[in-house]
Amino acid sequence: MEPRCVLLLYATHDGQARLIAARIAGELGRQGLPVALHDLADPLPARLLADARAVGLVLAVRYGRHLPQGRRFLVASRAALQTRPLAVVSVNLTARKPGRTSVDGNVYLRRLLAHYRLRPAEALAVAGRLDYPRYTWLDRQMIRLIMWVSGGPTDPEASIEYTDWAAVDGLAGRMAELVRRAP
Repeated sequence: MEPRCVLLLYATHDGQARLIAARIAGELGRQGLPVALHDLADPLPARLLADARAVGLVLAVRYGRHLPQGRRFLVASRAALQTRPLAVVSVNLTARKPGRTSVDGNVYLRRLLAHYRLRPAEALAVAGRLDYPRYTWLDRQMIRLIMWVSGGPTDPEASIEYTDWAAVDGLAGRMAELVRRAP
């Protein structure tokens, strides 16, 4: 890892949070910022967080909760996150609806920030990908039920990319500015 890099951490179930984190990392890299990308499913070397110039968290939601590896990281590292610029991205299908990408509009993002008392410089909810054919039978039925209740697609053959990549790129640009302004 390059010293004083931007540390991008992600927790993913189906891979979309990883793709979003990689997209942010690519954009930051294009802007000349050193980046370290790390999956929270793997142990995080303490040195990575200690040397981070800024931190970005991309955390997926599954069945109404952010993934356990993301929650464990927040419990263990909340104090360290308060000492550097922080950006938080919540990846959830609620964000597919208009007005649901902000802290005020997205219940999952709002709960995450409140529960862990986080005050990120940037926070965004981004819709992921709905991919019924890739899910197990049980996951497919559970997600179809959730979609039925929330007015979403229930066709078991549906595979829909909801991620707003322009919003992800915009967040990466704001993160780059944030890092450049940080002492």
